[in-house]
Amino acid sequence: MYKILADQDLAPGLRLFRVYAPHIAQRAKPGQFVIVRMDEQGERIPLTIADQDVQEGSVSIIVQGVGKTTRQLGALHAGDSIATFTGPLGRPTEIEHWGVVVCMGGGFGVAPVFQVARAMKKVGNHVVTIMGARNVQLLFWEDRLGSVSDELYITTDDGTKGKKGFVTDVLKDFIDGERKIDLVFAVGPVPMMRAVARTTEPYGIRTVVSLNPIMVDGTGLCGACRVSIGGQTKFACVDGPDFDAHQVDWSLLMNRLSQYLPEERVSLERYEQEYRCQMEKAKSEIRL
Repeated sequence: MYKILADQDLAPGLRLFRVYAPHIAQRAKPGQFVIVRMDEQGERIPLTIADQDVQEGSVSIIVQGVGKTTRQLGALHAGDSIATFTGPLGRPTEIEHWGVVVCMGGGFGVAPVFQVARAMKKVGNHVVTIMGARNVQLLFWEDRLGSVSDELYITTDDGTKGKKGFVTDVLKDFIDGERKIDLVFAVGPVPMMRAVARTTEPYGIRTVVSLNPIMVDGTGLCGACRVSIGGQTKFACVDGPDFDAHQVDWSLLMNRLSQYLPEERVSLERYEQEYRCQMEKAKSEIRL
């Protein structure tokens, strides 16, 4: 069992956990991920490593409560435990001195961008970070990203903070302004990463995205995380999760991500129904 050392609300539906896993904290590199299970019968879900503390022996993960398992995880607190916490998995992000690196994080994707931006800055790159969310309430880690970036830009869909619009609007401004860009690294919702790829491709700007497809075992054996890159089948858990954004078959990826939505919806409805019944039972016992 892996004990949760601390928990923190970052934004509505978004929680950070520091989990005691010293063997992972010592080995993890930017871009890698863990696979988590709530209990022995639980679903296996991949989560990118948001940060690590070797001295404390902890690994930070950020959970967005969108399905049954992530809602269950999001309800845990410091002192609770997670049954399995496997990692570090996947190939680390390629950290080199590229020159000017633009790191882009959309929504939940801000978390993995932090580790990459920090590592890129450490090896001497000029790091420009563009972070975006639907509104100001959903922004988090502005201070942390600012501390590892030479420039930080914020966008919100509704204009409640920073530039109104999308992260790609700021990127396009850079390109139109003929700013030097040697590498773009992007993490976020698939439509956002696809938009980044389409923005940079006509200009031949090297662009890397971190994909998070459906995944089961994290070893490349089950094949659930297969993606098409440049017409070749790759497995995100062992060949990625980073890939050349201009080579990704985005339509196939989006279709596979929606493949089990009906089953996920039923599972979530059952979980919420059970949760409501438990709450009603608890209230009845208190009244008695």
